[in-house]
Amino acid sequence: MVMKTEKKTLEAVRDYYGNILKTNNDLKTSACCTTSSLPTRIRDILKEIHPEVIEKFYGCGSPIPPELTGRTVLDLGSGSGFHTDKFGYKTTNVEFLKGYIEDLVNLNIANSSIDVIVSNCVINLSPDKNRVFSEIFRVLKPGGELYFADVFSGRRIPKHLSEDPVLLGECLGGALYIEDFRRTLAHVGCHDYRVVAKSKIELHNTEIEHKAGMIDFYSMTIRAFKLDLEDRCEDYGQVAYYLGTIPECRHFFTLDDHHLFKTGQPLLVCKNTASMLSATRYAPHFKIIGEVNQHLGLFDCGSSEASGNFSGACC
Repeated sequence: MVMKTEKKTLEAVRDYYGNILKTNNDLKTSACCTTSSLPTRIRDILKEIHPEVIEKFYGCGSPIPPELTGRTVLDLGSGSGFHTDKFGYKTTNVEFLKGYIEDLVNLNIANSSIDVIVSNCVINLSPDKNRVFSEIFRVLKPGGELYFADVFSGRRIPKHLSEDPVLLGECLGGALYIEDFRRTLAHVGCHDYRVVAKSKIELHNTEIEHKAGMIDFYSMTIRAFKLDLEDRCEDYGQVAYYLGTIPECRHFFTLDDHHLFKTGQPLLVCKNTASMLSATRYAPHFKIIGEVNQHLGLFDCGSSEASGNFSGACC
């Protein structure tokens, strides 16, 4: 059942995106990035997309991980839909399901049936984020990946701002406080997530700055795996080699903002990182040296200037 307050939030979001925003030029903040910030491989694809679709792009990142061939991918909130008939498919490989991301059961999405879940600036719009992440990790296969971009905040959003229709529509009112996000993932069994990218959101609108200028907002791209991981990075003396065999990542593979694997170059990794590379769809592309029979203490992952205090367990 949808609670009264949840229904009010859903109606406010539906009105903002259905009646107020006509194109991304109507947005009042930099929460939704321009296509120029996307990776080259994605920008090349966008050249084939109809301009009207691009104008209605309201995403805040580029949550499209590599190595998707043959995988079942679930896009939570497909928005304008980056789908076309120009890529050589005789029949569509896309199925649209209408429903709520908090309730994937009613969309008949079975347990452990999805390889990769992506989402672009949608989860912040949900009035029940705990249910969203619970559903995500229910339907992901073991070793499956959640890879999403969204708006995060450095503090909890006050109730009166979280209910403000404009702030909600601009993806600020429902921004995920990073510590609550960490706790939510831990509650569903995910004890280590990774920050792939992060940028500060500028409040260009005077009215919005007056209301919420005391809050730091960030656009962040996050990846998390359905794996049995520890809540700290533990050292077992393991080393990872990237084989350079992912077609779109010939020379290097970026796991997160402080793990760049160059082809053929060894890199010391913690047990969690080793699992992310060896117990997921990335396994054929990596060689992991070392067992987990001798524990060496906490692993010093180092810190990333880009992540600041917003990194995952590996920090």
